[in-house]
Amino acid sequence: MDEQSQQTIEFITNQISWTANTMTELYKAKWEVEMFFRDIKQQLQKKSFIGTSQNTLMTQIWTALITILILKVLKGQAKHAWYLSNLVAFLNSIFL
Repeated sequence: MDEQSQQTIEFITNQISWTANTMTELYKAKWEVEMFFRDIKQQLQKKSFIGTSQNTLMTQIWTALITILILKVLKGQAKHAWYLSNLVAFLNSIFL
C-alpha cells in the first residue's frame, strides 16, 4: 500500500526469493535514479556530447551530475519553494 496515495501497488517479478519490502525498496531506488537523469536531460538541455573520446564523455557526464546536484542543494536550501526549472532559468539569467 502506497501511504501517500492510499493505493495498492502490485509488482510482477520472477525474483520469487526477494521479499515484498526488498522489491519496493529497489523500485523506489530505481525511480529516484530515473528522476535524477530526467532532471539532467530536462534542466541542462543536453542533447549531444561535444567529443567522442572516453575521457571527454566522462568529463561531460560528471560535469552534468555535479551541476544538477548543486542545483538540487540550492533548491533545498532556498527560502522559496522553487521548481528546479525556475531555479535553472533564474541562474541562467544571472550568469549568461
